[in-house]
Amino acid sequence: MKDEFGGFLIEREHISCLQIRVLFFWVDGSVWKMQLRQDAAGASTSTKLLSPSEGFGLLLFSGLDLTVSLLIISYLLPPQSLPLNPISRRKVSPPIYFSGVPPELILVIQLKLEVNIPLAMLSTLQPPRSLTLLPFRRFHGSKTIASLASSSPTLDASSVSPPQSQILTTRRSLLSGETTASEIAKSYLSRIRLTEPQLKCFLHVSENVLKEAQEIDQRISRGEEVGPLAGVVIGVKDNICTEGMPSTAASRILEHYRPPFDATAVKKIKEMGGIVVGKTNMDEFGMGSTTEASAFQVTANPWDLTRVPGGSSGGSAAAVAARQCMVSLGSDTGGSVRQPASFCGVVGLKPTYGRVSRFGLMAYASSLDVIGCFGSTVADAGMLLHAVSGYDRFDSTSSKQDVPEFDTQFLSMDSFESKPLKGVRVGLIRETLEEGVDSGVRSATQEAASHLEALGCVVTEVSLPSFSLGLPAYYVIASSESSSNLSRYDGVRYGNQVMADELNKLYECSRGQGFGGEVKMRILMGTYALSAGYYDAYYKRAQQVRTLIRKDFKAALDHNDILISPAAPSAAYKIGEKKDDPLAMYAGDIMTVNVNLAGLPAIEKLLKVGHIFEQTLKGSDFVPPTLPNVA
Repeated sequence: MKDEFGGFLIEREHISCLQIRVLFFWVDGSVWKMQLRQDAAGASTSTKLLSPSEGFGLLLFSGLDLTVSLLIISYLLPPQSLPLNPISRRKVSPPIYFSGVPPELILVIQLKLEVNIPLAMLSTLQPPRSLTLLPFRRFHGSKTIASLASSSPTLDASSVSPPQSQILTTRRSLLSGETTASEIAKSYLSRIRLTEPQLKCFLHVSENVLKEAQEIDQRISRGEEVGPLAGVVIGVKDNICTEGMPSTAASRILEHYRPPFDATAVKKIKEMGGIVVGKTNMDEFGMGSTTEASAFQVTANPWDLTRVPGGSSGGSAAAVAARQCMVSLGSDTGGSVRQPASFCGVVGLKPTYGRVSRFGLMAYASSLDVIGCFGSTVADAGMLLHAVSGYDRFDSTSSKQDVPEFDTQFLSMDSFESKPLKGVRVGLIRETLEEGVDSGVRSATQEAASHLEALGCVVTEVSLPSFSLGLPAYYVIASSESSSNLSRYDGVRYGNQVMADELNKLYECSRGQGFGGEVKMRILMGTYALSAGYYDAYYKRAQQVRTLIRKDFKAALDHNDILISPAAPSAAYKIGEKKDDPLAMYAGDIMTVNVNLAGLPAIEKLLKVGHIFEQTLKGSDFVPPTLPNVA
């Protein structure tokens, strides 16, 4: 029989002998081998440790004398069945043969099977195939192999395809008649029903999805022109207003609120044929980094259901990762798009302040807030950004500059030169790789820099002297602005009202019962920073630090085309791990807040670089293995 990956499964009863050879590739370049031989009963017949070696060869299989070579990182296959497909991946817990694999090594497991296969099974065997040799790189100095928890093996490009744009694929399929918008919508609604009990990405799923999809199908059947986002299923963060749909910012104080208008970004999406599938979960009013501060539910990370998806746009990131929608909108005040994108393995795009209208975005910190985009590819995130960008008379801070054609930067693989990024100057921010950053994150960032070098970039270290000052300055400014912005939710002008005999008591009860603990804490912090006698000591000084940060970024960008850094100092942490330690959670924003304070884009001018980097990655998984039924 065959497994879901298309590989042939050999049942354990047909295995007469199993020989295992393990190669340990350490970061210093040495290779050690361990060989184990077992009979069918599982008894160990021989074990030996071989001396260091310079390399190895992969054995091929033919006929009935089958030798299977498997590339395994941090997990092993179950003993009950062994797939012959060399690029099959399956997550199994706990590991069968080894556990506690340290991140400093890569294991290559070779299994030689002596099998007795019944004649009835011979016609189902796959023909002999060849395997690509695993490239072996030596690392010296500060360069180390990335942590097994955050990287995958490098395979030949022919064995792992780069991610494809879902927006472009959808448009081609609709216009060619291969599928219909209704079929696409039903497929995504089915995925939401299947995965939502585990993930809890959505606070509300629209009742009009199929109706809107049918309208698109009718327009296509009549030969009418449809927009560039026709049939694209899009999730929207719950702090972005959507007409007729709940928009609560994940707060009890706005529970059941349905705006009478669409945010400008949502309006543009609908005008271009996009289908808003629902409202995604978030930290209340965007205040948090885990999505645990939602008043309604906690969202899980699709890659590991015991971990957080990041925040505050965790629902939007997780929904794209789990393929519950093609792309989604989020908001970014201090990293709320980039950090969850990192945790969930998707592309997160924070545009320049003013590129996208904030009209309809519920304000947290007005001088920092931006609407950002999530996609499974750089091209999808870029095309969504292009759709929602532009000047808006309802937002006085929106830019009047023309929106560039981002799609011209999405080159096909066929047009790539050997050094497609030759001459691009890349600055690796030194302060983002110092003490406090996990070794796996540091290694993965250095590997990314090495990959950019291989593509032709000139990578150098740069220093931002004011980098460490950004985090305290950000929290003073953001909390102060939130104290002002959230004063409108008093149960009279906005928000659910709790009846009381006195006006002050009405305010107290409405806000006390409507706001969660994190929101209350930040309002108090901001009110304190703005109070008489403390304004100069806190808020004014934070704004002065903001000016220093802008100057440091400008100086660094005078000598570099782009700057790179991790999106967070660690990988996604366990649900509940940081909930009772707010200072530790705040410290996780140190990599991202400076970009917001400077008003810079996090990828907008870098779409070409990001696209080429993504398309040349080899051996990366793009669909969470915890959701095997989601393609």
